[in-house]
Amino acid sequence: MTERLVIPLVELEPTAVSLAGGKACSLAALTGAGLPIPAGVAITTDAYEAFLSHGGLRERIALELGRKDQTEMRWEELWDAALRIRNLFLTTELPAELRDSLADGLGRRLTQVPVVVRSSAPGEDASGASFAGLHESFVNVRGAEAVLTHIRLVWASLWSDAALLYRRELGLDPRRSTMAVVVQELVVGERSGVCFTVDPRDAARSLVEAVHGLNQGLVDGSVEPDRWELDRATGAIVSRVVAEREHWVRPDADGVRLRALPPALMSRAPLDDGDVRRVYSMARHAESSFSAPQDVEWTIAGDHLSCVQSRPITTGAATADDRAGYLSLRRTFDNLSALRRRIEDELLPAMAREADKMAAVPLETLDADALRAEVVRRRRRYEHWIDVYSVDLIPFAHGARLFGQVYNDAVRPDDPHEFTLLLASTDMVSVARNRELERLAADVRGGGSVEKALDAFVEHHGDGSWGSATLATQRDTLRHLLLELAEKPEDDDPRPQVRDDAELERRYFRAMGEEDRDYAAELLDLGRASYRLRDDDNIYLGRIEGQLLRAAEVARRTGSLEEAEAARLTAPLHPTVGARPAGQGEDADAARVEGAARQSVASPDPAPGDAGAPDTGSQLRARQLLGQPAGPGLAVGPARIVLGPEDLAAFRAGEILVCDAVDPSMTFVVPLAAAIVERRGGMLIHGAIIAREYGVPCVTGVPGATEVITTGDRLSVDGHLGIVVVG
Repeated sequence: MTERLVIPLVELEPTAVSLAGGKACSLAALTGAGLPIPAGVAITTDAYEAFLSHGGLRERIALELGRKDQTEMRWEELWDAALRIRNLFLTTELPAELRDSLADGLGRRLTQVPVVVRSSAPGEDASGASFAGLHESFVNVRGAEAVLTHIRLVWASLWSDAALLYRRELGLDPRRSTMAVVVQELVVGERSGVCFTVDPRDAARSLVEAVHGLNQGLVDGSVEPDRWELDRATGAIVSRVVAEREHWVRPDADGVRLRALPPALMSRAPLDDGDVRRVYSMARHAESSFSAPQDVEWTIAGDHLSCVQSRPITTGAATADDRAGYLSLRRTFDNLSALRRRIEDELLPAMAREADKMAAVPLETLDADALRAEVVRRRRRYEHWIDVYSVDLIPFAHGARLFGQVYNDAVRPDDPHEFTLLLASTDMVSVARNRELERLAADVRGGGSVEKALDAFVEHHGDGSWGSATLATQRDTLRHLLLELAEKPEDDDPRPQVRDDAELERRYFRAMGEEDRDYAAELLDLGRASYRLRDDDNIYLGRIEGQLLRAAEVARRTGSLEEAEAARLTAPLHPTVGARPAGQGEDADAARVEGAARQSVASPDPAPGDAGAPDTGSQLRARQLLGQPAGPGLAVGPARIVLGPEDLAAFRAGEILVCDAVDPSMTFVVPLAAAIVERRGGMLIHGAIIAREYGVPCVTGVPGATEVITTGDRLSVDGHLGIVVVG
């Protein structure tokens, strides 16, 4: 290969940012300025580009990001695409020539000692933006094979959901982005931290933060740092804040681990005053080298102080963008475990109690004023639980996402969605509810009373809720679906019959290794809880919404509320109902439909006069629509557009459900559906989850699905590739 793929930091020109990235060039400049920098090399952008050109990888990435205009992709869709792209980087082997060049460039030393593998994307530490934390770094990587794997993971992090969202906010085209990588010897410091030569909150101050152990705990927020403020002009310590010292991050056999801090260190500050001044002096030296305020990362091993990296302080970008929000998309295992306990032990039981308490109120006995007040009170409580849902329940979906990434990194399956097979749970409330409806349908099939079956179902599961649908409409819909289920043959079960989950589990645990077995088991349990609650929490929320609708309907019927006020008090708030991307309205919807027709792949129409030739209007319609693959399988059938309960009441067995989004109250229809197509995207939205439970092909994130497709259209749905063919 003629390109220079690996350059030692001591030989790197500090101006070669486009080749080695800002982080590597910064380290090269610091080395030239005489600062103590761990030895290392830069894996250049030429190496990244060479890998991207191998095996059609560049084109496959373009396909993943070309399913929809990125400005209209929801975060869940970007996460799905990022997961698939990450899997492409892991399952695409390095070409032999590139592999040999990288191995030669790393040399014996960097493959025989523990190293840090860091991102160094050109522009990632530029003055107008800060990608710190958005691209990945890996600490304590050992051995040539592991280093090469983690280089690929750093390359893949260029396409992470957080990085894609941040680039979108800054107006950067990810297709023009590239990635270099720094591989450095790991200095196993006993004390580590950062120094801001200008405190972002006070330009007259400098700031030093320090923790026991490695810096990873400070960077990811798992370890609280001690903090010193210094007078920027003199270096004198002005104030200090003492942390609650409980944990530190230390090297493990593979990577690093958060561990309990030894008792002897809990009462001891990581730095004394002399250490603080040493760190400050080194940071000011770095600042003078760049003629700009610096955020310097450092570590102390024994008595030796090393500068690990330095970047410009981007105070302007910190206030202009939402990088912190994107960083929060990555939830730690400990954070998610605590959130799970809160949801299961506190929130869901409280929601159930509130719904039961509302159901016990004898609405028909209340006078007009009391009834109106009860509707207003229920609306306020519903709004409260919507806030709880957004703050606590939605973020818990990260549990399934964390498991998915760990599973794919360890197992490297051909199918990046394989991990969902281990998360599938028949304990979900919606599945239990459907089983009850199917059991009652069997009774009706045997001659039982439909109304008696409905009464039994409502008694156990409530009326449910869907937008502004009246309870009578909901009951009519349930009656129709019950009769449709009763007409199906008893052995016509669309759910997958045999799936070797035990072998998948064994494969997962083997890939994770015996040392990580306990963590692997806990993570699998967390992922299953996240997956289950992703669907269940909406059922609990739906019960409260249903009680609000019930009270409003009684108030409307008795004249205690006028129609306009009743409509205002029952306006949908649930995030899955009528949701559009932020800032988009009807005009954007229309543009999206037009875009879908333009961007989709049109199949040739029969010539005029041929059998089955479409009319002129149908010739202009899209024939192939791209979306997100969300439930594997292939199905063919007539489309049924479902925009509201009145449409669901017309659904027939074997039809393909096409909707904006599958509300949890709509899941009754899934056992009847041949496939599901949704406008909203995401592998972990409710429609996709319930579709996989029943083995029903599902494609989500299809732009303008309910406008481009019409009821009766013949559809072919490929849930593995994410393609819907019309006609």
